[in-house]
Amino acid sequence: MPITVHATEGVLSGDAEQQVFAELTHAFLNRHQLVGNAFLTPNVIGEINVIPKGKSFAGGKPNDIVVIELKVPSFALATPEQKQGFVADATEIVSRATGGRHPKERIFVNMVHAIDGLWGIAGTTYTNTDLLDAVGRAG
Repeated sequence: MPITVHATEGVLSGDAEQQVFAELTHAFLNRHQLVGNAFLTPNVIGEINVIPKGKSFAGGKPNDIVVIELKVPSFALATPEQKQGFVADATEIVSRATGGRHPKERIFVNMVHAIDGLWGIAGTTYTNTDLLDAVGRAG
């Protein structure tokens, strides 16, 4: 379940980048009550992309931003409560990591659902049912 964070240079320190990613991973797993699941936990992957100062925009003008993007199967963050909870968690995680210096109004979260059957892990394709079965078996 890839998580990608795009952040303008200087918004997050190197240490904060690692902490943010760890906390986002925990928040995603926690919203599904799957913290520590042997199958899912190592498959919450991703990266932090640092955007050079002056190359990120808000309102059509150069501005510092943070964008958190998830690519997940359709059953992930399926309920409105899970969606709202993760967006609130992610926003707070980034805000806390910046010491409140970066405005919450420029922290964005979005999610894309993958087409069923197009999850590939270790050379194997998984349908949504296959993924749910693997997660359940891993307990």
